[in-house]
Amino acid sequence: MGTLTWIRRFNGTVGYLAPQMVANKMRRAFMTPRHLPPRDWELPLLAQSERITLRFGLSALRWGQGPAVLLMHGWEGRPTQFASLITALVDDGYSVIALDGPAHGRSPGREAHVLLFARAMLEAAAELPPLHAVIGHSMGGASAMLAVQLGLRTEALVSIAAPSRFLDALRGFTKMVGLPARARSAFIQEVELTFGMPLKHLDVAHYQLNIPGLIVHAEDDTFVPVKASQAIHEAWFDSRLLRLEQGGHQKVLADPRVIDGVLALLAGRRLQARQSA
Repeated sequence: MGTLTWIRRFNGTVGYLAPQMVANKMRRAFMTPRHLPPRDWELPLLAQSERITLRFGLSALRWGQGPAVLLMHGWEGRPTQFASLITALVDDGYSVIALDGPAHGRSPGREAHVLLFARAMLEAAAELPPLHAVIGHSMGGASAMLAVQLGLRTEALVSIAAPSRFLDALRGFTKMVGLPARARSAFIQEVELTFGMPLKHLDVAHYQLNIPGLIVHAEDDTFVPVKASQAIHEAWFDSRLLRLEQGGHQKVLADPRVIDGVLALLAGRRLQARQSA
């Protein structure tokens, strides 16, 4: 019997009898990331990086010189998953700062979630030069859009393979681990208590996104449905939607069309800045 099958059977039985206990257990599981080592293809870029420690112990990697671009990886991700994009940005004259999210890499913490990621981006931005752009992948993309609502300032924003509503991610998790109805409701309540806000607010339909942006999603993404990109695009007036037939959830980061789209967005912002100077 596989681990997930065992978890589903346990939750399906005990979740009826002790829904709060199971909800607490699953909330901790949902917010506790595994530490996954970098792949071999990430190691050369890792060796070229400068490790920096920001306020409150937040860890990051830095490359290059020039206008600052802040990167945020996704759940159980790493800065060097952006390797192709980082190389292109540095070659194009940008300084790249890629964070280890809370409870990821060398950053402190045991638990993580989209709000903690967003706050980490705000903390990092307070110590960095003015941001030319912010780029986030998956939960990092959702966190970047949320961070803008919380006051993060940037000239451009890129969201790659990001969900449009946090509740969708929660519902997918509760279905995966087989929570029955009462345990599922208790789980949602536990997460809301952790966040200190109703989860319905974490929906791009309620956001004010008034900066130029690029939304990227692959049609064959099996982790975040591609329909999320359309919802984000509809809520974000000044955005371009780039949908790719292939790329899944991770390989999309290295797609040349994505890299070209990011560089074009940033070049446009630099040109406008020079013209208005």
